[in-house]
Amino acid sequence: MEKILSKEEIESLLTAIMEGRIEPEKELAAATGRVSAYDLFNTEHQALVPNLDVIYDSFIRYNRVTLSNRLRRIVEIKKLGSRPYKFDDFLQSLPSPVCMGIFKIDPLKGAALITMDSNLVFTLVDSILGGTGTPGLTGENRMFTSIELRLMEKIVKDVLQDMEKSWAHIQNTKMSILRMEMNPRLVTIVPPEYQVITMSLEIQVEEFTGTMMFAIPYMTIEPIRDKLKIGTQLDIMAIDPQWSSRLSSELLDAPVELTVELGEALITMDDLLSLSSGDTIILNRDCQSELNVKVEGIDKFSAVPGAQHGNKAIRISGKLD
Repeated sequence: MEKILSKEEIESLLTAIMEGRIEPEKELAAATGRVSAYDLFNTEHQALVPNLDVIYDSFIRYNRVTLSNRLRRIVEIKKLGSRPYKFDDFLQSLPSPVCMGIFKIDPLKGAALITMDSNLVFTLVDSILGGTGTPGLTGENRMFTSIELRLMEKIVKDVLQDMEKSWAHIQNTKMSILRMEMNPRLVTIVPPEYQVITMSLEIQVEEFTGTMMFAIPYMTIEPIRDKLKIGTQLDIMAIDPQWSSRLSSELLDAPVELTVELGEALITMDDLLSLSSGDTIILNRDCQSELNVKVEGIDKFSAVPGAQHGNKAIRISGKLD
């Protein structure tokens, strides 16, 4: 409930104001909360960024095979890190020259970007054309030729196919390349101040390495943040097949209690108190009728009584529902 001042408290407060012991302006200023700066692009607030690691982990598995088959060389891919950028800051961080592919993620809004540095481009081009894949032979600081861009467009299409597979358990998508570009100034997938989520991957083709980066606008993936969160939780909770096998093996050795009911009898308390050694209790079943076998107190089987090697025994005759 809202606190209401009594008549005495009001009079005391007015007296303190009149005597100058309380200044209303200072009291109101002290009660007013200060405005805190909140920078969405600061690393302290990166927890707000949707987690795309589960998608890129799947992409690495797919693209490692795809790229190795296309180049006929051993390819290794590993994550270097993910972080948010203002789009303008991201473009300024790109090396020069850089190969960029602008692509669409249907049905999500907007476009996204994939970039590859010159080392990676020259390594891939040389490998596709049957060379040794050595970027030093053609890796001078120059713009890419139209043939090199055409070859890289094929690589980007392979990448997008693998990305579609990686997104499948989160959101069904169709990814298509819009155009290839070399000049960052000509790329405007979002306004300069908008946020993009980036992921850097190191591509190693035998002993040569290069960097591939993805930049996806936050506004593109914001509508599916909940799906990304659920997908990450499911990935964490996924059951290891070996663990399941070990658990099944351990369960087979777990002890359980098995009991057999010979029958029931209803007697008076007086008869119960007068029972002594050698007395006989008449049960509601004869010795030839089927008995219920309980496992941990639950009826599971029917059985007939008998003897085996001088011990009392039962023979399972059926399974109870």
